[in-house]
This record gives sequence, structure tokens and C-alpha cells, in this order.
Amino acid sequence: MEIKKLTIIGGHGKDGQPEPTREVTLKMGDIVSIVGPTGCGKTTLINDIELFANENTPSGRKVLINDGVPPEEFRADPYKNPIALISQHTNFLSDLPVKKFLEVHARIRKSDVQNVVNETVEFANQLTGEPLNVENSMTELSGGQTRALLIADAVIIGNSPIILLDEIENAGINRTKALQLLKNYQKIFIFVTHDPRIALLSDFRIAMGNGAMQKVILPENEEKVVAEELRKFDDVLTHFRDHIRKGDKLDKKMLDEYLATFAKSV
Repeated sequence: MEIKKLTIIGGHGKDGQPEPTREVTLKMGDIVSIVGPTGCGKTTLINDIELFANENTPSGRKVLINDGVPPEEFRADPYKNPIALISQHTNFLSDLPVKKFLEVHARIRKSDVQNVVNETVEFANQLTGEPLNVENSMTELSGGQTRALLIADAVIIGNSPIILLDEIENAGINRTKALQLLKNYQKIFIFVTHDPRIALLSDFRIAMGNGAMQKVILPENEEKVVAEELRKFDDVLTHFRDHIRKGDKLDKKMLDEYLATFAKSV
């Protein structure tokens, strides 16, 4: 089944009242953010999407694929499920080496094994600060490396049409690079995020509150200007974060010199 769009039909919030936003449609190629304070219902919303809710979850929402109820095989057969969830919990039961893990998955998917494995590792290494050693076991990976690998695996080997990403900014993922890379793929990417850059660079965002979809916000020209200014600040923080990760000791002179160079480049 070729997926062209996903529609969320609103249910109700924590107070039992109908959600202010009654319907949200996501099309292939969309990058969407779900935003709101802790406890507002962001995770519940992505859980509803993952479960293909049909008025059978606490929120009462309904999820449609191509304007219809998703086929039962999406729920019953993991191989045919079009959704991949990259959550904050990434504990592995497998201690296979990274390369072996990816090769097994590629063979299951009947892919060109060596090429897709190489592409997946290259993709993951663009997201994480410390490159993967493909001979290391999956259980040896850091949290950031694991999330980067799972994102790459879902995009390239799994080729999942719909990918849910839960707070990837908490794992040291290079989010600017991630968004740049993901825009090259015709999939639906849904971010649960507290990060302003991810939210502002998304095609639109769903603002949550009291367990309900309060509104859908489309970025306008003014927001695009704000996003670009925030990028500059983020680049400065990323630069010094990398120094700290390398074990460098920072001083005021280093900061002043970098800011002076940075100011000339913007």
C-alpha cells in the first residue's frame, strides 16, 4: 500500500472537552513538530499515531491512512507496519556487532546488503559526534550513537514511510544536520521536541496543551528570520560543546576570538 497522507482526527483533552484542532493532515515529505510543556500530551499523540488509534485509546482520536482506516496488517504484521518510532529508550537485547545487526536487517528487507549498510553507517555518522565502530556490539554504543543509528536504519534499510522521533535533541544528535538530511527523503517525519530550532525549521508544528491539540502553526517569513538568527547562536554553542567533548579547556580569549571570526562570517 502506497501511503500518501496521514490524518489525525481529534478526540478530547484531559478535561474531556473536544480538542480545539479537529483534524490534522500530514503528507509525504512533511516534517512536523509536536511542541508543548512537559505533561501536555505530546507522547500520547505519537502513541496514538503509532497504534493507529481508532477511537480506542484514552484520547478518543482516530488515525487515517489515505483517508481510510489503516489495514489490519499494519498492526498485525511488524514487517508491513509503515511506522518507525525512535524513542528515548534504546536498550538492546542484542549484542550483535553493529555491522552484523545492519546486515541481518538488510537481508530481511532483501536489500543490496553491502551498499545499504555502508549508506546507513555514513548517514548515522553525520548525526553523531563520535563515529561508529561497526565492529563494536550494539550494547557498546552510546545513547547518541544508538539514536543516530536507529534513525539511519529506519530511513534507509527499513525505508519506513512514517518516522516518529521523540526528543532527539536530548541524545547529542546534530539536529541541524538531521533536518537537512531528512529533507532529502519523501517520508513523513514527526518530531516530539522542546528544541526551538527543530520546531521553527519544521513545515508546521502542532501545539499541545492539557492533553489536546490546541492549534497548528505554520511558519511565516518573520519566523524564518528568527530561525536563522537562532541558528547563529546554536552554531556558537555547538562549536564550544565540541571543544568540551574533546576535553579542551576553555578561556575568555578563545571565546572572543571565535566570536570575532563568527561575526565576520555572518
